[in-house]
Amino acid sequence: MTRKMLSLLSMITVLLLPCLGDAAPREFRLLTWKGYAPAELVEKFEKETGYKVQVTYSNNEEMIAKLRATRGGGFDLAQPSQDRISSVQESFGLYQPIDFGRIEAARFIPSMLDAVKKNTLVKGKSYAVPFCWGTDGLIVNRKFAPEAKSFSDLLDSRYAGRASYRLKRPTLIAQAFGMGVDPFALYADEAAYQKLLDQVEGKLIAAKGVVKNYWTNGDALLESMRSGEVHIAQAWDNGGFKLHAENPDIDFVAPVTGALGWIDTFAIPAKADNVDAAYKWINFMMRPENAAVFTNAEDTPTAAVGVGERLKPTFRADFERCYPQQVIDNIKWYPPVPARLEAMEGKALDRVKAAQ
Repeated sequence: MTRKMLSLLSMITVLLLPCLGDAAPREFRLLTWKGYAPAELVEKFEKETGYKVQVTYSNNEEMIAKLRATRGGGFDLAQPSQDRISSVQESFGLYQPIDFGRIEAARFIPSMLDAVKKNTLVKGKSYAVPFCWGTDGLIVNRKFAPEAKSFSDLLDSRYAGRASYRLKRPTLIAQAFGMGVDPFALYADEAAYQKLLDQVEGKLIAAKGVVKNYWTNGDALLESMRSGEVHIAQAWDNGGFKLHAENPDIDFVAPVTGALGWIDTFAIPAKADNVDAAYKWINFMMRPENAAVFTNAEDTPTAAVGVGERLKPTFRADFERCYPQQVIDNIKWYPPVPARLEAMEGKALDRVKAAQ
C-alpha cells in the first residue's frame, strides 16, 4: 500500500469517527425517585431518541448528598422537591438555570409552572419545572381507628403500638400543624422556629411508646397496614389509594388542619454532560399520553395538561373521593426551606431518635 493510499485511509477514518460516535448509544443519567421513570416510558424514549437511559433511584436527602459530592456532576437530570432547591442552590450551586426556551411550556399546568418558577428563584433565575404533585396526610384503617382525623392522632395513646411515621422533616411540620401552629409562618424567625421545634420534639419523645415503628420503606409500610399491624400512619396519598383498592376500610385521609402538599420537579445539575437529553426527557414526560402512563402506574397526579381523559377510572375515583374542593383549598404547600432551619430540624430528629 502506497503512502498516498495510507494517507487517504487515515483521512477517511478521521471523517468517519464522528459518525461512528453518533451511532453508538448515548447515555442519559437520571437521578430520580422510584416509580418516576416507568420501564415502558424509558424504552419508548430510548427508541425515539437513541439515548441509553441510566436510572438511579434516590430521595431528596440523597440527591443533595450525591450532587454535593460531585459538585453538581454525575447526572444529567435530577428530580428534587421544589422546596429543596433554592437554599441548596444558594449554598452549593448544584444546578443550572432552566432555559425556558427549550421547555414546551404549554404542556404544563400554568399555575404549577409559575409556582415552581417562583419557589426555585435564585438571583433572578429559576432552577426547576414541575413534574408531579401530591400530599402527605394520614392513611387510616377505619375498622380500628374510626375517629382519626388529625396529625396529632399519631401520638394518641388510643393507637399505642399501632401508629407509624417517618423520622423526617414532614413529621415535624405535621405535628406543628397538629398543635395549631403554622410552621411555615415562622420561617423568617429562627428563634421562634427553634422554640416550636423544641415543643414538637418534646411531644414526639413523650409519645415514643405509641409508635410501632419509624417507617423508612414505603412498601414495608403498606404491608404493615395490610396485615393490620399498623392502624394509622403518616404517609403519601397514593399509598392510601393503593390500599383502598385492596381493602375499603383503609384509605387516605386529609387531616383537618390540611394535608401537606409537595411538588417534585425536573432540575438540571450544574455539570450535566447531556443537557440536550435532559430537555428532551422533560418534554417527553410532559406529553399527555406519557404523563398518563406515569399517573396510572403510580397513582400520583401529574403537572401535565390534557391528561384527564387518559386516566384510569380508579384513579379518578380516588381523586374525587379524597380531594373534594375544600380539601384542595386547605392543602399546605411546602415553601422553600431555609438551609439553617433544615439543619435545626435535623438535630431535633436526631434527638428524637436517640431518646429512650
